[in-house]
Amino acid sequence: MSAELDPDAALMLRVKQGDSHAVTELVDKYKQPVMNVVYRMFRDATEAEDLAQNVFVQVYKSAHRYQVSAKFATWLFTIARNLCLNEIRRRTRHPAQTLDAPHPEQDGHPWPQFEDKKAVSPPDCLLQGELEEKIEEALAELPENQRTAILLCRQDELSYEEIDEVLGCSLSATKSLIHRARETLKEKLKPYLRTGVWRGSE
Repeated sequence: MSAELDPDAALMLRVKQGDSHAVTELVDKYKQPVMNVVYRMFRDATEAEDLAQNVFVQVYKSAHRYQVSAKFATWLFTIARNLCLNEIRRRTRHPAQTLDAPHPEQDGHPWPQFEDKKAVSPPDCLLQGELEEKIEEALAELPENQRTAILLCRQDELSYEEIDEVLGCSLSATKSLIHRARETLKEKLKPYLRTGVWRGSE
């Protein structure tokens, strides 16, 4: 994939060259999608914001070796998934510790901070009502790969082919994960769900 075909990859190449405006554009575009995915992994809005911040810090730190080999969103969500998995492993080893975001500065170039927590609106997945609560509970009970696959599928930026790159599995395995996740969610939500919110083409 070339930067001409992916404007976000072109922005990342500008980040690589030290362009702070490109940094801001990428954060503004992807902050909420990353926070939404991370929130549904941990179900804690504050820590989702902290971990999402870490994702962009890692993006910035990795800018010097960035190559346009895939869609930028694929690369970004791969970093997000890896950091989520690392945090899950860390919590397993040290369950009492809280998430501590690293300092977002490197070589004198500050990474843009998210808005103050007191002023930040919750991720758009923090909806109201019993149905939304049941959806979140059902998502949390899915195996990690299924949960990640279905969440990425609901991000318009990623196709099945790009999701399989994030997950590191084949296209057929990705489709199978998404299908099984949808079927499990439909079954769990059958008493509550009256719409086809999880129905989609394979």
